[in-house]
Amino acid sequence: MVQIENLEFSYGKNKELFSDLNLNLTAGHVYGLLGKNGEGKTSLLNLLSGLLFPQKGGIEVMGCLPRHRKPSFLSKIFLVEDEVSFPKLNSLSMKTYARSTKPFYPCFDEKLLEEAMAGFGVSMDDKLNALSYGQVKKAWLSFGIACNTPLLLMDEPTNGLDIPSKSYFRRLISSVASDERCIIISTHQVRDVENLIDSFVILHENKILLNVNSEEITDRLVFRQVKDGEDALFAEESLKGTFGVLPNLNKENSRLDVELFFNGVLSNPERTREIFKSQL
Repeated sequence: MVQIENLEFSYGKNKELFSDLNLNLTAGHVYGLLGKNGEGKTSLLNLLSGLLFPQKGGIEVMGCLPRHRKPSFLSKIFLVEDEVSFPKLNSLSMKTYARSTKPFYPCFDEKLLEEAMAGFGVSMDDKLNALSYGQVKKAWLSFGIACNTPLLLMDEPTNGLDIPSKSYFRRLISSVASDERCIIISTHQVRDVENLIDSFVILHENKILLNVNSEEITDRLVFRQVKDGEDALFAEESLKGTFGVLPNLNKENSRLDVELFFNGVLSNPERTREIFKSQL
């Protein structure tokens, strides 16, 4: 689905972002793209969608070169950006906007759009430029999902959503995920989407630090209360004691805690590479 080889990208001479970045993503997964601010999550999504061009190296998405922006490629990919802004025709309703735009997406599902809009509590007949920020975000999410593209990119999709809408978003993504589709969610709000994601890609210092699935994480790491003398990758205090993430030396069963996992990875990148060396 996605192959990146030896990618280099920078914003000017002194603003290198990616150096020798390699990544392979396949259909049938919901990927969580994680990284600190400034690590390039949004830039990577823009490179995959052809909005930015690599200086060196190659990017291939579904057999296409994104930088060419061919209609055959654009019809198979959709990017839900964090800062949502409909085109200048946003005085239209979603019903009218979808009618004029859906021919660009051969697998567009109008029924799914109507159901998603209703689930988010937004009317198909309301003028888009009269909606609040949160309502616009819900409308754009609904439209992007209804395009039914094999590759769906989402940048901070839960920003601007209220708690019931976040719950509905999770149900909606779960209903449209399939073996033929690849969904990439870039987010800092990991609690909002952690139950959706089955694989994690972590950006750190211009490269991919880790690309691993949830089962591999809980096989090699354990998430629980930390005992005295134990050497955790990361631990934090709570009212119930000290909880953290540790190497799973005794094959314990535990539930993945994405925040602890992410903090543990960034606190001990070299140790993480050793634990997951077969996945790098």
